[in-house]
Amino acid sequence: MTTRFERPIADWFATCARDLPWRAPDAGPWAIMVSEFMLQQTPVSRVLPAYRAWLERWPTPAALAAATPADAVRQWDRLGYPRRAIRLHAAATLIADRHGGSVPASLDDLRALPGVGDYTAAAIASFAFGQRHPVLDVNIRRVLARLVTGRDLGGGSVSGTETALAAALLPPASDGRAARWNAAVMELGALVCTAARPACDRCPVAVSCAWLAGGRPPADRPRRSQTYLGSDRQCRGALLAVLRSAAGPVPVTAFDGCWPDAGQRVRVLAGLVGDGLVTLSESGLASLPGEGAAIPGAG
Repeated sequence: MTTRFERPIADWFATCARDLPWRAPDAGPWAIMVSEFMLQQTPVSRVLPAYRAWLERWPTPAALAAATPADAVRQWDRLGYPRRAIRLHAAATLIADRHGGSVPASLDDLRALPGVGDYTAAAIASFAFGQRHPVLDVNIRRVLARLVTGRDLGGGSVSGTETALAAALLPPASDGRAARWNAAVMELGALVCTAARPACDRCPVAVSCAWLAGGRPPADRPRRSQTYLGSDRQCRGALLAVLRSAAGPVPVTAFDGCWPDAGQRVRVLAGLVGDGLVTLSESGLASLPGEGAAIPGAG
């Protein structure tokens, strides 16, 4: 089945898509998996240098599995949301142990990997193995909501209605068109049908867009803006930066100079311990995971 949307979006993608390394013909499943972990809530411009450095150091799951979780957190550096590094390391270890060092192709096996939810499993299966699955990141959700339903995406979890719509619009899987469709719609949302300033004059399916025809109504649930300055997230980054720059465990007092609010600092450190990003020894030394003896039962 070919919808009226597929050809114009595919033609636009063929001429306007960014040249991204994880889209290269020789990008294997591991490279695509790394990109999917890194691209979660992180813009492409920040991911590109980190992605290249990561694959240069760990070109296979087995190579990463042979490193320590601390190595993964240090290499992740300031990419943000560093739990992704811990989960990617754990996923690589499972791939090396249970899948012969190769990223599995089935959705069930992918979902069983640490850090891989429904979206990431579908994205890897689609982009790495050419399978026919709806891939619903925020860009695809926004494009399909505007294009077909005439309503803007205000946030929230993926609904069954969204999944059914995305599945109905997928081309057949036999010739790889479904994977290309997912990539093309995702790119359209990233470059043209953006959240804040959609460039409807450059959209290849503007004539068919229900949202544009309806006068571009606002989202039912406005998007929330998050303040980074002074937030727990910024504090987490400051504490982890101390550990990344250290050669090994440091006394907890080493954090005193990196963040002025002592109460917030203590609370955030406890959260990092609970997330498995920091270990505390019985002698009061803090370290990245795998570099120090944790307090029994901590986290």
